[in-house]
Amino acid sequence: MTPRLVLILASAFGATAVAAGAFGAHGLRGNVTERALEIFETATRYQLTHALVLVAIAILMQILPEPPSSLSIGAVAIALGMVLFCGSLYGLSLGAARWLGAIAPLGGAAFIVGWLCLAVAGWKLT
Repeated sequence: MTPRLVLILASAFGATAVAAGAFGAHGLRGNVTERALEIFETATRYQLTHALVLVAIAILMQILPEPPSSLSIGAVAIALGMVLFCGSLYGLSLGAARWLGAIAPLGGAAFIVGWLCLAVAGWKLT
Protein backbone atom coordinates (compact mmCIF):
# COMPACT_ATOMS: atom_id res chain seq x y z
CA MET A 1 0.00 0.00 0.00
CA THR A 2 1.38 3.41 -0.90
CA PRO A 3 1.53 6.40 1.46
CA ARG A 4 -0.88 8.21 -0.89
CA LEU A 5 -3.48 5.44 -0.68
CA VAL A 6 -3.12 5.17 3.10
CA LEU A 7 -3.66 8.92 3.45
CA ILE A 8 -6.69 8.82 1.14
CA LEU A 9 -8.17 5.96 3.19
CA ALA A 10 -7.41 7.80 6.43
CA SER A 11 -9.17 10.89 5.13
CA ALA A 12 -12.20 8.93 3.97
CA PHE A 13 -12.48 7.07 7.26
CA GLY A 14 -12.00 10.30 9.22
CA ALA A 15 -14.64 12.18 7.25
CA THR A 16 -17.17 9.37 7.55
CA ALA A 17 -16.46 9.07 11.29
CA VAL A 18 -17.26 12.76 11.78
CA ALA A 19 -20.40 12.43 9.65
CA ALA A 20 -21.45 9.33 11.58
CA GLY A 21 -20.83 11.11 14.88
CA ALA A 22 -23.03 14.01 13.81
CA PHE A 23 -25.71 11.59 12.62
CA GLY A 24 -25.56 9.74 15.91
CA ALA A 25 -25.79 12.90 17.98
CA HIS A 26 -28.56 14.55 15.98
CA GLY A 27 -30.35 11.85 14.01
CA LEU A 28 -30.32 8.86 16.33
CA ARG A 29 -30.82 10.41 19.76
CA GLY A 30 -34.40 9.71 20.73
CA ASN A 31 -34.88 7.25 17.86
CA VAL A 32 -32.86 4.32 19.24
CA THR A 33 -32.24 2.96 22.71
CA GLU A 34 -29.51 4.45 24.88
CA ARG A 35 -27.59 1.17 24.52
CA ALA A 36 -27.78 1.36 20.73
CA LEU A 37 -26.54 4.96 20.88
CA GLU A 38 -23.62 3.89 23.09
CA ILE A 39 -22.69 1.19 20.57
CA PHE A 40 -22.88 3.71 17.72
CA GLU A 41 -20.68 6.17 19.64
CA THR A 42 -18.13 3.43 20.31
CA ALA A 43 -17.94 2.74 16.58
CA THR A 44 -17.38 6.40 15.73
CA ARG A 45 -14.72 6.79 18.43
CA TYR A 46 -12.78 3.74 17.23
CA GLN A 47 -13.13 4.78 13.60
CA LEU A 48 -11.84 8.31 14.18
CA THR A 49 -9.00 7.12 16.41
CA HIS A 50 -7.83 4.58 13.85
CA ALA A 51 -8.19 7.06 10.98
CA LEU A 52 -5.57 9.12 12.83
CA VAL A 53 -3.38 6.03 13.15
CA LEU A 54 -3.58 5.65 9.37
CA VAL A 55 -2.46 9.27 8.98
CA ALA A 56 0.56 8.52 11.18
CA ILE A 57 1.36 5.40 9.15
CA ALA A 58 1.12 7.37 5.89
CA ILE A 59 3.53 9.98 7.25
CA LEU A 60 5.98 7.32 8.42
CA MET A 61 5.81 5.58 5.04
CA GLN A 62 6.64 8.88 3.36
CA ILE A 63 9.44 10.14 5.59
CA LEU A 64 11.33 6.94 6.37
CA PRO A 65 14.11 6.28 3.85
CA GLU A 66 13.26 2.57 3.76
CA PRO A 67 9.85 2.06 5.36
CA PRO A 68 9.37 -1.45 6.73
CA SER A 69 6.75 -3.54 4.94
CA SER A 70 5.05 -3.97 8.30
CA LEU A 71 3.74 -0.40 7.93
CA SER A 72 1.83 -1.32 4.79
CA ILE A 73 0.56 -4.53 6.35
CA GLY A 74 -0.45 -2.59 9.45
CA ALA A 75 -2.37 -0.07 7.35
CA VAL A 76 -4.33 -2.86 5.69
CA ALA A 77 -5.08 -4.44 9.07
CA ILE A 78 -6.23 -1.13 10.57
CA ALA A 79 -8.49 -0.43 7.57
CA LEU A 80 -9.92 -3.95 7.76
CA GLY A 81 -10.48 -3.48 11.48
CA MET A 82 -12.47 -0.33 10.85
CA VAL A 83 -14.67 -2.02 8.28
CA LEU A 84 -15.30 -5.13 10.40
CA PHE A 85 -15.38 -3.70 13.93
CA CYS A 86 -16.95 -0.31 13.32
CA GLY A 87 -19.17 -1.57 10.52
CA SER A 88 -20.63 -4.34 12.65
CA LEU A 89 -21.24 -1.94 15.55
CA TYR A 90 -22.95 0.57 13.26
CA GLY A 91 -25.13 -2.22 11.94
CA LEU A 92 -26.02 -3.52 15.39
CA SER A 93 -26.92 -0.08 16.65
CA LEU A 94 -29.20 0.48 13.66
CA GLY A 95 -31.10 -2.78 14.18
CA ALA A 96 -29.24 -5.32 12.03
CA ALA A 97 -29.35 -9.00 12.95
CA ARG A 98 -27.61 -9.83 16.22
CA TRP A 99 -25.27 -12.33 14.52
CA LEU A 100 -23.47 -9.30 13.11
CA GLY A 101 -22.01 -8.85 16.59
CA ALA A 102 -19.88 -11.94 15.98
CA ILE A 103 -17.91 -10.00 13.36
CA ALA A 104 -16.79 -7.28 15.80
CA PRO A 105 -14.09 -9.44 17.45
CA LEU A 106 -12.55 -10.12 14.03
CA GLY A 107 -12.28 -6.38 13.53
CA GLY A 108 -10.80 -6.01 17.00
CA ALA A 109 -8.21 -8.66 16.15
CA ALA A 110 -7.38 -6.77 12.94
CA PHE A 111 -6.84 -3.60 14.99
CA ILE A 112 -4.46 -5.49 17.27
CA VAL A 113 -2.55 -6.87 14.28
CA GLY A 114 -2.28 -3.34 12.89
CA TRP A 115 -0.87 -1.99 16.15
CA LEU A 116 1.57 -4.90 16.39
CA CYS A 117 2.74 -4.21 12.83
CA LEU A 118 3.40 -0.63 13.88
CA ALA A 119 5.45 -1.97 16.80
CA VAL A 120 7.44 -4.20 14.43
CA ALA A 121 8.13 -1.15 12.26
CA GLY A 122 9.39 0.69 15.31
CA TRP A 123 11.59 -2.23 16.26
CA LYS A 124 13.18 -2.22 12.80
CA LEU A 125 14.11 1.47 12.98
CA THR A 126 17.79 2.14 13.46
